[in-house]
Amino acid sequence: MRSRSLSIAAALALLNLAGCGTVNEKLSAGMGDYVPQWAGGLPADAPPRPGTPQYDAYMKERERKRLMPATDREKEEQAQKGATGTTSAGAGR
Repeated sequence: MRSRSLSIAAALALLNLAGCGTVNEKLSAGMGDYVPQWAGGLPADAPPRPGTPQYDAYMKERERKRLMPATDREKEEQAQKGATGTTSAGAGR
């Protein structure tokens, strides 16, 4: 009798796990946006999700930089790094 109840409990556990898998698949697509980076969420420099207005602006900016000559692109990147590098100098201490 004990082995029968154990096998029933194992079968129910497997069914529950299978149900959680499909629910988690649908929830996980959007939940990553709300999980902090330190807990495994999206990094701060992750691009926006496709289909949003931010994504369209991101892609336009990327295309603009792609068409820009390499020397101008390097100058712009250095200017951006210089502007953001001064504010985070003491953040690691």
